[in-house]
Amino acid sequence: MNLATAYCAAGDLRRAIPPLEATLADQERVLGGDHPHTLQSRINLAHAYETAGDLGRAIPLYKATLADRERVLGGDHPDTLTSRINLAHAYETAGNLGRAIPLYKATLADRERVLDADHPDILTSRNNLATAYQAAGDLGRAIPLYKATLADRERVLDADHPDILTSRNNLATAYQAAGDLGRAIPLYESTLADQERVLGGDHPHTLTSRNNLAHAYHAAGDLRRAIPLYKSTLADCERVLGGDHPHTLTSRNNLAGAYETAGDLGRAIPLYEATLADCEEVLGADHPTTRTVRRNLEAAAAATHRGVGGRRRVLPRRGKYPSS
Repeated sequence: MNLATAYCAAGDLRRAIPPLEATLADQERVLGGDHPHTLQSRINLAHAYETAGDLGRAIPLYKATLADRERVLGGDHPDTLTSRINLAHAYETAGNLGRAIPLYKATLADRERVLDADHPDILTSRNNLATAYQAAGDLGRAIPLYKATLADRERVLDADHPDILTSRNNLATAYQAAGDLGRAIPLYESTLADQERVLGGDHPHTLTSRNNLAHAYHAAGDLRRAIPLYKSTLADCERVLGGDHPHTLTSRNNLAGAYETAGDLGRAIPLYEATLADCEEVLGADHPTTRTVRRNLEAAAAATHRGVGGRRRVLPRRGKYPSS
């Protein structure tokens, strides 16, 4: 299990999933299907499937584990409520917001009923619901909920708590989604500075914030700041996470997109091609990131045939941290 966890942390899902499957099979045989360790192993395996983009296996496993936890532990047990969040997140990842949002809302209501008003799990649930609203394009609900969650976290937690930094980042992504770069960019900049001070320059959340700030500069047309920041973030991801980590692959795609926007298709296309090959090998041909990179490459290649460069597109961005 420890080895599988290390592989997951490194983004090496091809090697992580087989030992997770073997561990689960052994626990079901030795401990039984209802043992807490067995149920947790199912969640770990489902999460690995989800991270690998295999939602066809992740969602049924999340659903079965939730049903078992409701039967064994009861509907109000913290592990049961966590399982509901996990399932809701998988639905959100699959684009099924019609199932995700009601499940997020119901879980938030249950947590508010069972836990103290300022419990961290309640604040996490609010963040998750705001994330789903944003994914649905409902910024009129997402932004006030992000702002309220941030205010509560600032009131309840220490000033430099990572959850506060997460809330600031998420609010910035919502402002950017609303086209309000005048609010988004300063909030990204201040959040990144705090993360570098509190978490360190190599922390995954810090790397995410650098990517988000570069993306905001890109969206604002400020390629003089966007491209160097994309390049430095990619170099840090390769050094810290490894060349095959999903976050590293996203960073490569984003840098290629910035080159494309700048009209430098001679750099963009080879970088897209290399990133696509790595995505197909590491994540699989049907992973959402792989599909995005493939679409970007096809569009850039078509632009070369038309003699046109510099078409901007929405890039995949690791913007929010909906922890559960």
